Amino acid sequence: MKDNIININLETSTSPIVAETRGRDWIEYGTEDWRNLYPQFLIDLYYSSSITAAIVNATGEMIAGEALIIEDEEDRDLEARVKLQNFLNRANGNESLHEVIKKLSFDFKLQGGFALNIVWSKDRTQISEVYHIDVSKLRCARPDEFGKTKGYYISSDWSNTRQNKPYYVPAFNANDRTSANQIMYSGLYSPNMNSYYTPDYVSCNNWALIDSRVSEYHLNNISNGFAGSFMISFANGIPTAEERNDIERSLTDKFCSETNAGKFVLTFSDDKTRTPEITPISTSDLDKSYLALQELLTQNICSGHRITSKTLVGIDSTNGFSSNTDELINAANFYLNSVISPFQIHLIKQLRKIFQVNNMDMPVNFVQLKPITVQFDSKTVREVMTQDEIREDLGLPPLESDEETVEDEVKLSKVEKTELESFIEEFGEDIPEGWEMIDDEIVDGEHQDFDFEKELNEIAEEKLELASTGRATPNTRSKQDGLNKKGDAFFKVRYVYTRNNSLRQEGETREFCKLMTRAKKVYRKENILSMSNIPVNKGWGPRGASTYSIWLYKGGGNCHHYWKRRIFQAPASDEDYVVYPDNITSDKIVTIAKARSEGFTIKKNDSLVARAPKTMRNQGFLE
Repeated sequence: MKDNIININLETSTSPIVAETRGRDWIEYGTEDWRNLYPQFLIDLYYSSSITAAIVNATGEMIAGEALIIEDEEDRDLEARVKLQNFLNRANGNESLHEVIKKLSFDFKLQGGFALNIVWSKDRTQISEVYHIDVSKLRCARPDEFGKTKGYYISSDWSNTRQNKPYYVPAFNANDRTSANQIMYSGLYSPNMNSYYTPDYVSCNNWALIDSRVSEYHLNNISNGFAGSFMISFANGIPTAEERNDIERSLTDKFCSETNAGKFVLTFSDDKTRTPEITPISTSDLDKSYLALQELLTQNICSGHRITSKTLVGIDSTNGFSSNTDELINAANFYLNSVISPFQIHLIKQLRKIFQVNNMDMPVNFVQLKPITVQFDSKTVREVMTQDEIREDLGLPPLESDEETVEDEVKLSKVEKTELESFIEEFGEDIPEGWEMIDDEIVDGEHQDFDFEKELNEIAEEKLELASTGRATPNTRSKQDGLNKKGDAFFKVRYVYTRNNSLRQEGETREFCKLMTRAKKVYRKENILSMSNIPVNKGWGPRGASTYSIWLYKGGGNCHHYWKRRIFQAPASDEDYVVYPDNITSDKIVTIAKARSEGFTIKKNDSLVARAPKTMRNQGFLE
C-alpha cells in the first residue's frame, strides 16, 4: 500500500557534474551520485529520452556514412592500395573496418569520444587487427609528470570494481610495441577536461532529463490509475504511522478498487476545530501544459545538438516533408558540414595513424549519407523522366522495346549519327550467343595496359591438359569445355557500362549515359580506351575539352556509372571437346587470373575505373 501514496519531493534534479577526480590508479569520471559513472549516466539518458535517442542514432549513422573509400592519388603505389583495401575489407576476424567505424561513430556522438583496441602482429612490425571498445568501460590512468596518459583501465562494470576488477592496457604508441594490445582513445576538444572527452550536447542534458521524467510520469499515471483526484484532510490530530496506513488501506479498499482505480491524497492536522475535508484536485489544462512543455524541451534539446530542423533526425514535425523543402535541404547541408564533417575528419585523422604504421597511408573519405532528398510524386516523375530512366533509378533493366526507343531510332535514321552512336554501332557487341558468363565484377585493380583476356587464356593453357576426345564422353564436363583443342580461345573478357544503384538519382541523366545503357552492349577494353580520342561526350574533359579518358571518368563529373568486367566461357563445339583434369575447374582458373592481375604490371593500377565519378574527389569533375 505504501506504493499508492504520492510523495511530493521539491528537491531539484539536475544532470551530474562533468568532472575528473583522482581515484585509485585511474582518473574518475563523474561526481556525487554518479561518481565515476558519468558514461553510464549518458547511456541511461539515451535509453530514457526518446528525443536524445533519435538524435544520437541519426547522427551516428550520418558520421559513419554509407562506406569508407580510398581517395585516389597518382603518386601512390599499387602495393599500398591493395594493403589498405584488404584492411578496409577485414579489420579483424569478424568485421570490416566500416562495421567497426559504425560502433565508433555511435560512441563518438553519445560519449564524446571513442576507443579502439590495437592488436599488433607477433613480430610487432604491423597492426594486424583493430577492435571497437565500448568507451563507457574505459577510464584513463593517472597521467605522468608531463601530464600524458600512458594507458587505460578497462572494467565491464565500474559500479562494482571488486567483482569486475579493472585491468591495465597501454596507450597506442607506434614507437613502443612491447605490449601486443594497445588502446587508442580520442575525441574532440572538451574545455576544462584533461583526460576525458565530453559529448557536444552536454549543455542540454537537463532538458533531456525532463524528457525522461515526463515519460516516467505518464507511465506511472497509466499504470496506477492516473494522478490524484481528491485530497482528504483530517483535522483531528496526526495519528501514528500505523494508524495512517490503516486509514489509507480502508479508503483504498472502499473507493480505489481495480475497476475504479484512482488516487487520493491524505493530509493530517492537529487542529481539532476542523472536520475532515475532501477537496477535488483540478486537472484542467494539463494537456495544454504538457504540449507546451514537450515543444519547449524538444526545441532546447535540438538546439543543444545544433539541429536546426527536427525532421533531419526523424523527430516529428508539424510541417512534415512536403513543405519548406529548401529550408530542410539547407538545414541538412548545415548539419552535415558543421556537425558531421568535424566528427568524420577526426575519425579519419586517427585511422591514418594506423595506416601509416602499416605503410598503407592513403587518403580515405566517407561516402556521405544524406538525411534528406527531394521527393517527387509519381505524376511529376512521369512528366520529366522516360520509362527507362525511371526503371534505371529503381535499379531495373531497361525495357526491350518501348515507344520512346522506337521514336529515337526513327530520329536517328533521319539525321546524321553522333560520334558516340557510330562507336556503339561499330564496336558494341551483343552478349555472345552460346557463351556462359562465369564472372561479373567491378573492374578494381586493373591497369589500362593490362590484357585480362590474354592473361586469362595463357593461364588456362598452362593449367589444362588439352585433349581431343571426339564426341561427348562420360568424362566430358561441358560447362568447362574450351572452344577448341589448341586452347587459343577459352574465354572472352568484355566490359559493360553499369549504373551504381546505391547512389540516389539527382537531376537528369545525360545523353551519353542514356545511349550507353540503352544499347545494352559489351565492349573490348581496347575499344573503350580508343574512346579517349573520340569526342563521344563533348565538354566533359579538362577545361571543357571534347575528349578525355572514358575508361576512368565515364560520363564525366557527377556521373553515377562505372565499368564492370564480364568473363564468358566458350561452349563445347560439335566436333572437339576439351577435357579438364578432375582437380582443375574454370573457377580456379579465373581466381588464378585475378591473383595474377594484381601484380601483372609495375605501373599503378587505375582504381578510378571501378568507381562512379560521383564517388570520386570533386565528384569526378575535371578542372
